[in-house]
Amino acid sequence: MTRQPIVEAALVLADGEVFEGEAIGAEPEGGVATGEVVFNTVLSGYQEVIT
Repeated sequence: MTRQPIVEAALVLADGEVFEGEAIGAEPEGGVATGEVVFNTVLSGYQEVIT
């Protein structure tokens, strides 16, 4: 298994707050992606959260 290079990323919220980290998965064309953040604390049923 080859290691992929670490890609730096930032999560920017609507209020302007920025969280820096590392990106995983496919790199979007143009380097910008949109999505949603899900917070869940249950120990079972997490499959439903990620689908």
